[in-house]
Amino acid sequence: MTYREAIAYKDSTLQYGSVPGLETIRELMNRLGNPQDTLHYIHIAGTNGKGSVSAYLSAVLKEAGYKTGSYNSPPVYEYREFARINGRNISEANYTRYMEQVSEAADMMVADGLAHPTVFEIETALAFLFFAGQKCDIVVLEAGMGGALDATNIIQAPDVAVLTSITMDHADYLGHTLSEIAGQKAGIIKKGCKAVFLDTRRAGSAAPSASQALDEEREQVTNRIIQRCCEQDVVYTMVSPAEAYDIRHTFQKQVFSYKSCKKMKISLLGTYQIDNAILAINVIEQLRNMGYKISDQQLRRGLEAAVWPGRFDIVCKKPLFILDGAHNEDAARRLAESVELYFTNRRIIYIMGVLKDKEYEKICELTAPYASDIITVATPHNRRALPALDLAETARRFHTQVTAADSIEEAVELALLLAQMPSGGQEPVIIAFGSLSYLGEIYHMMQHREQIRSDSHGRQRED
Repeated sequence: MTYREAIAYKDSTLQYGSVPGLETIRELMNRLGNPQDTLHYIHIAGTNGKGSVSAYLSAVLKEAGYKTGSYNSPPVYEYREFARINGRNISEANYTRYMEQVSEAADMMVADGLAHPTVFEIETALAFLFFAGQKCDIVVLEAGMGGALDATNIIQAPDVAVLTSITMDHADYLGHTLSEIAGQKAGIIKKGCKAVFLDTRRAGSAAPSASQALDEEREQVTNRIIQRCCEQDVVYTMVSPAEAYDIRHTFQKQVFSYKSCKKMKISLLGTYQIDNAILAINVIEQLRNMGYKISDQQLRRGLEAAVWPGRFDIVCKKPLFILDGAHNEDAARRLAESVELYFTNRRIIYIMGVLKDKEYEKICELTAPYASDIITVATPHNRRALPALDLAETARRFHTQVTAADSIEEAVELALLLAQMPSGGQEPVIIAFGSLSYLGEIYHMMQHREQIRSDSHGRQRED
């Protein structure tokens, strides 16, 4: 099997869709010798923030000298970034080598009359083989859309189970209330681990009446997670974002203090990243209690060094061009907060692309007021894509300047043209957001554009 054949095989398994449950992945891993049982894990579930928390933890553990695997989905800028060791993507050779083993086991399952593994199960199995084969000290394992029935939950008890913010998403698979979804996500908490989770309840009792129902649901989320911890006899740490203080936001770094951690710096932008960072700090504290050797300086350096693609990610500075994976209501709210923080009195041009099973009406309502222009696109190569015209029709309920683009390329070119228009001294900002499935394409387009411009300037200097 060549690398190209390995990718083609992976693509062929897309036909099996998404099937929650552990029966198939358990059979697949049994046939592969259960390599996942030889590893230590930090298992992360939640709706938003999983990848960023994973990035912080992976960077800190690398700084501390641990050979650290990280498994994340979906990849954004490059396919093989789904499985990394110390920040380096799985090589084409290793990908091909382990895919041969997985595909042979999957074919044998089918020959025995069993279901073929899904693409996510195939990738998860391959990652376990890779991490075990490379003898990782610890793996930072990001769950897919769920928890209890997620393929990653085939592992035994992790060292630490981590829950990021939990909001409405994937309701058809996980449940139609936040409490039901929290119950699924909390399924990664197992007897023998420690649990760390983000408490997003509002402090005090003076919340506006309009949000009373949401506050009650958040209370139910917290109670459901605590219930799971009690059922599994697991000691838990509940992390409050309100405990961060002395916060300063710049376009280069964010600085904050938390408990005894003074003036911590992070390079990831967006107001929500401080929440994710303090969650990571608490996970590191649990690891220290278990005997992991991680110094204060290693924690500090790791947090600052962490990078994560597609989350308020600057890909061009002139004009300022940002990519953000805000694809649900909570993420859209956080994006709006960041826009309000960083871009007061700036002209904002949006490129929006979402999937049809997302809360796109609410996303438009939350983000549209900050834009001067909105360009909608359909996410390519995705059967769940919402047509650009349908998204534009929804966006026009909240904004007058909305254009549906025929392609990603057209959307980017139009946004760049709009950014060149006179705006009374306001520097324009382009923000492409929504489904992660199309942000990678924009990233590569902008990288190519910057390379051409750099080469052109170089030739001009030589002349």
